[in-house]
Amino acid sequence: MSRIDMAAVAPQALQAVLGLEKYVRANVEHTVLELVKMRASMLNGCAYCVDLHSRDALAAGESSRRLFAVAAWREAPFFDERERAALALTDAVTRLGEHGVPDDVWDAAVKVWSEKELADLVVAIATINVWNRVAVTSRKQPPAQV
Repeated sequence: MSRIDMAAVAPQALQAVLGLEKYVRANVEHTVLELVKMRASMLNGCAYCVDLHSRDALAAGESSRRLFAVAAWREAPFFDERERAALALTDAVTRLGEHGVPDDVWDAAVKVWSEKELADLVVAIATINVWNRVAVTSRKQPPAQV
């Protein structure tokens, strides 16, 4: 059961996060964005976001095979070099520890993403992590039916 209706209690805060969401949707390759959203949501244990983004990705034409493989992306052969760099960066930023993002992860991303693309990707990862934290903390539930 949900703890709090954030949209009702803090609508301006959610509108601010929606501004970030609109930005990343306009500036990050859609397929990569959906993979990043799925991976971060899985790592954060956000059932609401995993449900939402899996449905969005499937509706946009992503294969269920690749979507399920996001959970084990390092071992799965379904992702190209840019997607792998984005997923590795998602792991590092989402699990951000006292040592930050490791140089090897950053260096791999720099090899396949332009500086602007990389900046937008970091904002996308940060944004889904905000959404995850709001949904997990408030215990937002996926819809019973879609």
